[in-house]
Amino acid sequence: MRVCCRYVLAGAVSTTVVAALMTLSAATSPALAFPTVSPVGATVACSTAIAPAPVLGHVETHYAYGLLAPFGVAFAPDAKHAFVDSLINPSTPPSRLTPMMDAGGISEYSVSPSRLVSDRLGSFRGKSLLGMAVSPNGRYLVAAGGSGASVFSVPRIEQLNSAPSSWLLGSFSSRGQGAIETAVSPDGDVFVSLEDSDQLAVFNIEKAERSGFGSSDLVGYVPMGVAPVGMAISPNGRYLYATSEAATETGTEGTLTTIDLRRAEEQPARSIVSTVWAGCSPVRVVATSSSVYVTARESDELLEFSATDLISHPASALIRQVHVGEAPVGLALVNHDKTVVIADSNRFNANGATSNLAVVVAEERTLHLVGYVAAGDFPRDMAVNPDGRTVVISDYGSGDVEEVNVGTLP
Repeated sequence: MRVCCRYVLAGAVSTTVVAALMTLSAATSPALAFPTVSPVGATVACSTAIAPAPVLGHVETHYAYGLLAPFGVAFAPDAKHAFVDSLINPSTPPSRLTPMMDAGGISEYSVSPSRLVSDRLGSFRGKSLLGMAVSPNGRYLVAAGGSGASVFSVPRIEQLNSAPSSWLLGSFSSRGQGAIETAVSPDGDVFVSLEDSDQLAVFNIEKAERSGFGSSDLVGYVPMGVAPVGMAISPNGRYLYATSEAATETGTEGTLTTIDLRRAEEQPARSIVSTVWAGCSPVRVVATSSSVYVTARESDELLEFSATDLISHPASALIRQVHVGEAPVGLALVNHDKTVVIADSNRFNANGATSNLAVVVAEERTLHLVGYVAAGDFPRDMAVNPDGRTVVISDYGSGDVEEVNVGTLP
């Protein structure tokens, strides 16, 4: 049965009470225990109610083909090159792996609003590379995988005729599993979401570069709900926003957690500012100075939270929502943060649904679904280049990389 999304007030807890709970937990927990705060705010029901909207046939898209299971996307600081990584072939039995199949890859693409060209590919034996991020200083490309992340040198990747073997600087590891997405703070600390361990791992990249990669690079862990995935850093560099697909093993509603970045770089287990309900299976997040946007994959919705209220009044932080296509995952902000492009993955092949890109405009008092743009199979991650002119998307299911000319969006 299709369920129409609705709000249900779920325990409106005051900011004073939330702060008291955090203080009590931090004061009474053992050194290695994790303080937890119960999610607050409104809940959004699970739904398969795909929103009707026109196909935006005038929007320019370009494709490059040939990557095996492309996943993470990140842009170089020069805005002219995008990096896309890929997994080891997930469908090939280990006994049948060839050397090329047993390698993850990083591809570099030349990007402009009118073209997308694959420049070169570097393969890395035994590495499944997932969500990527480029450090704010532009020096490092970090890709999640295994129990941590691999760190690559952006200048070496961009150096003409450089050998891929020179790109990899080292790797982080933790006691967790299921590393899937990465984020790098302005101070250079690396955050990795451990989907199978319900934590974020925090690593010190400067220490690793100075002393060599090792176990001492691990700063600690931020406790999360079930299956943490997406992360985004606030524009002012003060907060990290992270999603968890569910609050508990038996629950359907997921959460959005706000983390104090400075505290997380020293005491990760005590860095949580607030945790709010965020729809069914929230999986990706992006942020502006005023709003935090989350894709709730099993609600088929884009949710908007007030960045200020996530800090001061988390119970009322959810301010707007809009239905989009089937199973939304990745998202990107364009047009000076007034438009959100969303990857409707249709990853579970719902009847009557297709993979596409939803285009949502943030108007004064509402989120408006303008229409859909064609995409490959299972669009997953995406990134917008620094000059804001193009969005690059990994079409995980069809093995291609897609580019959208932002100037042709409504």
